[in-house]
Amino acid sequence: MKKSEIYVSIALDDNRVPEAISWRATDAGEKIHFAKAINISLWDRDEAGTMKIDLWTKDMPVDEMKYFYIDTMGAMAQSIATATSDQVMAKKMRDLCEELMKHVEEQRSQNG
Repeated sequence: MKKSEIYVSIALDDNRVPEAISWRATDAGEKIHFAKAINISLWDRDEAGTMKIDLWTKDMPVDEMKYFYIDTMGAMAQSIATATSDQVMAKKMRDLCEELMKHVEEQRSQNG
């Protein structure tokens, strides 16, 4: 069986606030990639529930964080369509993403 590993490193300041997030995957070579945010969701088979890790660096602007979550939901919509063929659920998720994008863009234009 082939094994692949993903390594994530979080650099914290003195107050334990993330300053830097980096990651690399064994299948992608030794290159280290940098990120401003990370969102990991795991389905715990024993608890039958979701366990989550949400982190973002202190230099990530709020509007980018909102786009990150909208983009994450859009990717989840594609995943649910591919994995389950439930096009209704995928469409509802995409529709929500469109609605949220309009909301964020309206806020952005109001704030200059």
